[in-house]
Amino acid sequence: MKRFVVAMLMVAGLALSGCGSNHGTPGNINGNWTASLTDTGNNPVYGFSTSLAVNGDGSLVVTNFQFASNSSCFVSGETETGSFILSGDFNGNVTGKFQFTVTSGNPSGDTLTLNGTVSGGTITGTWQLVGGFNCTDTGNFTITKM
Repeated sequence: MKRFVVAMLMVAGLALSGCGSNHGTPGNINGNWTASLTDTGNNPVYGFSTSLAVNGDGSLVVTNFQFASNSSCFVSGETETGSFILSGDFNGNVTGKFQFTVTSGNPSGDTLTLNGTVSGGTITGTWQLVGGFNCTDTGNFTITKM
């Protein structure tokens, strides 16, 4: 009987060891990311870098956002918002849906929207720019964790 109790305690301990404090957290999503956006002909159009952190509700905290090159569609005062709808496992494998929007401050009204999926340290999907003169385009993107 004593061996049975010890064996059961060991099994319970092993089962509980998989239930660490990281359960339900986004794992490897938080950090610095760099993006490359191409048009439908696979030509580079935009690039940016940013730091992302995921709140408990899936919304993003975006800091240090910076376009890699100048654009007449985004001169200054951009606002960035987004969300992750995440799933994953106890091994740190994170997957899910990604949505990210950059709205121009100057000139006003240009909006860049990215929709994609995250798998580990890479996010891929499609983007669309809607706005004023010469600020309308679509394509694909890849965002990689630095």
